[in-house]
Amino acid sequence: MNSTRKAYGEFLVSIGDNKDVVVLDADLAEATKTNMFKKEYPQRHIDVGISEADLVGTACGLALSGKTVFASTFAMFMAGRAFEQIRNTAVYSHVNVNLCATHAGVMVGEDGPTHQCVEDVALMNVIPTMTVLSPADDISTKKILFECLHYEGPKYIRLGRSDVEDIYTQDSIFKIGGSNTFGDGTDGTIFAYGPTVSIALNAKKELEEKGVYVRVVDLYSIKPVDRDTIIKCAKETDKLVSIEDHSIIGGIGSIISNVLCEEYPKKLEKIGINDTFGKSGNWKEVYKYFGLTAENIVSKFKED
Repeated sequence: MNSTRKAYGEFLVSIGDNKDVVVLDADLAEATKTNMFKKEYPQRHIDVGISEADLVGTACGLALSGKTVFASTFAMFMAGRAFEQIRNTAVYSHVNVNLCATHAGVMVGEDGPTHQCVEDVALMNVIPTMTVLSPADDISTKKILFECLHYEGPKYIRLGRSDVEDIYTQDSIFKIGGSNTFGDGTDGTIFAYGPTVSIALNAKKELEEKGVYVRVVDLYSIKPVDRDTIIKCAKETDKLVSIEDHSIIGGIGSIISNVLCEEYPKKLEKIGINDTFGKSGNWKEVYKYFGLTAENIVSKFKED
């Protein structure tokens, strides 16, 4: 097990021999794990201090000069405080910069509602041409970040604080605009991304023990989203459920619903944060409070 933020730090070190790689942080290097890169390559790690607008602006300037840039802070500060700079400097100018936001969602736990960003997917998704990605485990984090090295334009990569279960193997394939499907059951599909993928897979196992066969789709590429897979699952499976550590307003549930409305109208059960702020506490207890559990997914299949 590993956290996606730690996997991010390890990835940065793995590409550090490339002298074009520059990493920026906003006074949170230990928490975002960019301190791992800083230890190995201190001259190419820049801490701009508690100044997220400067973080994005400086990152864009370095990227425009030809550097391979990764900029990091908490999701609340990246998507919240630096929204204007992301929109107008990074995306409107189509700058090839990687904005890696850690501590996303209520998984932040004890830090409470002020730091539990459950709006960032919605905020980033609405910006024209922005790419939004959210890996589920250690391997997917490193593979998706590797794909980012070869994908032009601004990218927002959503990372978590706590350790998550290992899901993927080194043979797993990722591409921006893609998704990965586990199983081929026709009783239902569970859509997830980030830390909720492992929860969905646990629910899949429980359902199979009850004779209910579903598939789990990891929509790690939130934008561009894999529309073809969403439509395919809607046509081939009876029930559709989405689960996310994010508001159901503007999150992946809303994105899936838009695709279904346009292509193949079908009901989608959304599990997520329902128009409220988070709660402070152990992240597993917070997840339970908001119904981000395998048990809650299973219950959706009992309601029919």
